[in-house]
Amino acid sequence: MSLNETPRSTRLHIGLFGKRNSGKSSLTNALTNQNISVVSDVAGTTTDPVYKSMEIHGIGPVVFIDTAGFDDEGELGGKRIEQTKNALDKTDIAILIFSGSPSNSDREWINRFKENNTEFIPVINKSDIMEDADKLKEEVTALCRREPVLVSAKTGAGIDKLRAELISSVPDDFGSRTITGGLCDDGDLVLLVMPQDIQAPKGRLILPQVQTLRELLDKKCIVMSCTTDRLEQTLDALSYPPKLIITDSQVFSTVYEKKPEDSRLTSFSTLFAKYKGDIDYFVNSTGVFENLNEDSKILIAEACTHVPLKEDIGREKLPKMLRARYGQGLRIDHVNGQNFPDDLSGYDLVIHCGACMFNRKYVMSRVERAKAQGVPMSNYGVVIAYLKGILDKIDY
Repeated sequence: MSLNETPRSTRLHIGLFGKRNSGKSSLTNALTNQNISVVSDVAGTTTDPVYKSMEIHGIGPVVFIDTAGFDDEGELGGKRIEQTKNALDKTDIAILIFSGSPSNSDREWINRFKENNTEFIPVINKSDIMEDADKLKEEVTALCRREPVLVSAKTGAGIDKLRAELISSVPDDFGSRTITGGLCDDGDLVLLVMPQDIQAPKGRLILPQVQTLRELLDKKCIVMSCTTDRLEQTLDALSYPPKLIITDSQVFSTVYEKKPEDSRLTSFSTLFAKYKGDIDYFVNSTGVFENLNEDSKILIAEACTHVPLKEDIGREKLPKMLRARYGQGLRIDHVNGQNFPDDLSGYDLVIHCGACMFNRKYVMSRVERAKAQGVPMSNYGVVIAYLKGILDKIDY
């Protein structure tokens, strides 16, 4: 991605939900002013969530998610509904579309919104042939305890009002979180230590590095960067020590040993643990390491879906560190992308990557799942700092 491009993971996610043929795809096209979703009279045209990034005046960068109907049936329909549930975990604001009297499916999903703490806007997609729209409006208002917005995806009526509702529904704190928080400010010197090993994409920086660098520039920080093998040379070239050093977690201990005493230290992964997840839970969960043994079972979850290469942090380096401490018999499972189990009860610990590819809502849905099942959960950077014995010496 370019330094000027807003990544999907930091955009407000707006999901459109409803029964098949309720007009979700038509409304998505009307809201985005583009034909991004296939529209048909055949029920079940949308089989997988369709994502569209755009800008809404008054909100900024957003992602619209057009989902499959949640009243689908059969084995294939069940798989589509699972994809819709997964989309809900990413949704900051939901649009619930009615094209007829509320059904049991509608009621079930209203409960899901409430359980997920997801703000939802009821919408009646009014067609030319709809009879007694006023009665339907009364039914929806009674069910949702909120007056629905009447729209017509065909004529565009009510679309502006729906956009206004979306703007007013944005969470007050959305977009207020920053990657570096209060660790640095205008004029501070920040050093980025970024080893370019086989895992680094040729000709590019990885997403956490790009996003952090952009934020530091926006903060008017003075930014320097180097690879691990040039750390001492870089520090010698500086007239004063950096206020903050941000490193790749894999070289945490190396950088800690060489950093100036006055420089604060953190890692990209640790910063993202706080930016995307629950840093307190991640840190507190390291207490489980006191009780782990060779019979323990750990789940390592990675957001990326890339093919693991040699010395991959999640597939090779982290498991090697864990087994060196707790025994080669330590059981470690791996999942990536959207493959995250509903049942975590069989695990003693979940270790998640920095999740630069996921929005905060999605990461927190996983954290809440772990909490609800009493399973400790942490993050690559936090775990590596603990294993290296410097967790209490880093900042986040």
